[in-house]
Amino acid sequence: MTYIKPKFRHPGLKRNKIGFAKSDYEGAISTLCAGCGHDSISGAIIQACYEMAIEPHHLAKLSGIGCSSKTPTYFLGNSHGFNSVHGRMPSIATGANLANRDLIYLGVSGDGDSASIGLGQFCHVLRRNLNMVYIVMNNGCYGLTKGQDSATADPGSVSKEGSNNAFQAIDLVGLSLELGATFVARSFSGDKKQLVPLIKAAMSHPGFAFLDIISPCVTFNNNPGSTKSYDYVREHIAATSRLDFVPEEKEITVSYEEGTSASVRLHDGSLIHLQKLSPHWDPTDRDSAMNHLQKAKSHGEILTGLLYIDPHSGDLHQLLDTVAQPLNTLREKELCPGRAVLEEINAEYR
Repeated sequence: MTYIKPKFRHPGLKRNKIGFAKSDYEGAISTLCAGCGHDSISGAIIQACYEMAIEPHHLAKLSGIGCSSKTPTYFLGNSHGFNSVHGRMPSIATGANLANRDLIYLGVSGDGDSASIGLGQFCHVLRRNLNMVYIVMNNGCYGLTKGQDSATADPGSVSKEGSNNAFQAIDLVGLSLELGATFVARSFSGDKKQLVPLIKAAMSHPGFAFLDIISPCVTFNNNPGSTKSYDYVREHIAATSRLDFVPEEKEITVSYEEGTSASVRLHDGSLIHLQKLSPHWDPTDRDSAMNHLQKAKSHGEILTGLLYIDPHSGDLHQLLDTVAQPLNTLREKELCPGRAVLEEINAEYR
């Protein structure tokens, strides 16, 4: 048995508009448990980047500690990457983004990495509206340390060993809406049709794009009584809409069944098309999103889809009014304007 992927690829493989095959967006062979939802999410990221024709070297992957934070090894092997310490990925992402705003930043975390040790960092990177995609692979347990309940485990959820969780869960989606996130979505690792366009939309959003993805742990949290198991999630999903992402340069050919629909145009001209399933749903109304989220929770439903988006979002660079040129490319000529200019600036404070 080998763990080395063959480099040979069929010469007839379909390629995207920049000449890359889907295999060019893959990484190493996964060492996660067979059937892990995290691998499905990695596959969705690969598919989204391939369809968007992203050059791998224009994307930076960041992660913390946990099963989820291992996954950047398994996709986009030719991209930049940094595996940080437990719960501290947002700090690394912030520094990298401020230094080089030209890269696409994709952060991968878990419910322990973001809702426990890293909760403070998660809150602050969110409120600063850092331009990044932040994915939480949420399985409600600590898979690396034998399946203890995490902070996102629902009250009453039964673990593999048979104990009931007595504590209230931290809802990262609700927290994101409360703290002012400009893109909030939830999906399920087993729903690739919904997940791929959500990832594509998140990558095109100018600001903090949060995706909470329910990702069952097949080893420790896929048992009867668990609210993060494959069967439970499939039986309790309530989708807000059917979603399609249409890049600016493509002709819009999306068709929908009868019913209400909505289109949200992003800053780059791309469109998000939504076929509404929930009545009175407005994805650009934060209050509407929060009300629907609470209503779904009261009925024991898991609300998925694009929950909220601010199409006019401005990222951290706009808030700080930084220069358009990446900071890591500035040299002495730009950083030191000369004695005369400095004396003029100093004179303003006298």
